[in-house]
Amino acid sequence: MSILTARKPKQPDINKVKLTKKEFNRQWVLILIAAIYVIYGIIFYYLPLAGWIMAFQNFKMKTGFSSPWVGLDKFKFLFRPNSIFLRVVRNTFCMGAINLVSSFITAIGFAILLSEVKNELFKRGIQTISYMPHFLSWIIVCAIVHDSLSSEGVINEILMNLHFVEKPIMFFAHTKYFWAIVAISNVWKETGFNAIIYLAAITSIDPALYEAASIDGAGRFQKMLYVTLPSIRPTIMILLLINIGNVLNAGFEVQYILGNDVIISVSQTIDIFVLKYGISQSDYSLGTAAGIFKTVVSMILIVVCNYIAKKTGDERLF
Repeated sequence: MSILTARKPKQPDINKVKLTKKEFNRQWVLILIAAIYVIYGIIFYYLPLAGWIMAFQNFKMKTGFSSPWVGLDKFKFLFRPNSIFLRVVRNTFCMGAINLVSSFITAIGFAILLSEVKNELFKRGIQTISYMPHFLSWIIVCAIVHDSLSSEGVINEILMNLHFVEKPIMFFAHTKYFWAIVAISNVWKETGFNAIIYLAAITSIDPALYEAASIDGAGRFQKMLYVTLPSIRPTIMILLLINIGNVLNAGFEVQYILGNDVIISVSQTIDIFVLKYGISQSDYSLGTAAGIFKTVVSMILIVVCNYIAKKTGDERLF
């Protein structure tokens, strides 16, 4: 006959408890600051998620959250055959992917080239000038782009004076130019600012690696290829994973300001769709459903890409 003995409750480690209280008393200011940001995040990022319930209702302002339930009808409406939303998703994803690739390549290339400049005064001047457009409003940037690409703008003047074209190109009257215009505008505005973190990663590379490469007969290009790029690869991977989740955040201001009825088939993004159909037409349920789709797809992209990075042995977010 076996005797079942009750397992004794685990006694708390008094030393650890004292240590915790000691650490709390020593770092209570930092804990208080962290608590403020946690509370801020809960109030402004998590509590609003309760509004997702509108996507499953025929939401009206008069009835509020007691509006009648419609289930997945709003999602079915979004993804019906030949739906405008499908075209909007295509535009958003394509512009987001183009912006992601172009901004990454230009930022990394600019950081590497700038790190090769030996004159510190010239280097700092170029760096300062390059990230100044980041602080300009998109309204100002779009005004500059629009004036430059107008029929009497500087771009058409240059093309005509160099005899590349006989008459001005109507850049905002043809759908084939719009995605390139958005990508170039984004690159011009953000390349200098995006390159800062890569420059910081490059400055942390051990100079002994470059000295060893020089002894082995490596030139400047080979040092960039076999020393600089592998050394900043973890930084590149982390930023890539973070930005992949923002692929569907292709933008709102530049597409809304530069777009028009002629090129609306390629200029409308999910954010503009939500503004047009969700807010302007007071169909909040439809706008919420579109926002949920955007969020879910972004989360899936991050999880999948993080899993691939884990399998390949690269840096990952979690």
